[in-house]
Amino acid sequence: MIIAIDGPAGSGKSTIANELSHAFGFAKLDTGAMYRTVAFVCADRGVDLDDEGAVTDIADHLDISFDTEADPVRVFADGREVTTEIRTPQTDRIVSKVSAYPGVRHALLACQRAFARDRDVVAEGRDIGTVVFPNAELKVFLTADPRERAKRRVLQRHPGASIDDAHIAAEIEETLADLARRDDLDAHRQTAPLKAADDAVHIDSTAYGIDEIVAKIAELSRTRRA
Repeated sequence: MIIAIDGPAGSGKSTIANELSHAFGFAKLDTGAMYRTVAFVCADRGVDLDDEGAVTDIADHLDISFDTEADPVRVFADGREVTTEIRTPQTDRIVSKVSAYPGVRHALLACQRAFARDRDVVAEGRDIGTVVFPNAELKVFLTADPRERAKRRVLQRHPGASIDDAHIAAEIEETLADLARRDDLDAHRQTAPLKAADDAVHIDSTAYGIDEIVAKIAELSRTRRA
């Protein structure tokens, strides 16, 4: 079975997918981490992000792997762990540009489908239900209020921090602006734009806790499997 979870950055996709994978014993596929890895490696190697051919060449030849037994899942690029590096604000700002290139998406699409072959998977991203796994048994489109999404993203970077801290508050405002820019890029890119599949179940996570959302999706999953 494939559970496809799509939605904008900060909507809770990764956390929810992680909880579901543990609850059901499914493998978790974080496609966003794959695009982030390509973006980070390009920046790290000094590749011109405006050079679509050079960026696509990186995606074509980069070996991206996951340690799915770890919590959180560890990410590797050509054997080098990049779990932390791909979650920085710097990577946040460039990943939409990289992921908009058709060649990059084509290169990673094959990897994503290969990952799910002959196994149960919870996959999360922005085009899972529309492009990657259009025949997924359950599709969810997860959203949240933009400010709530920005707050979650910042607190994810700074565990235990308080939103009352002036530096954290400033970073939330900066992240809110970054998310708005990224949402616009993701929604209007020519290849595989961010959108809900026609048969996706829409869930607004703003006012709900993780356990409540997981329980709702788990019930939907059990119904679909039955």
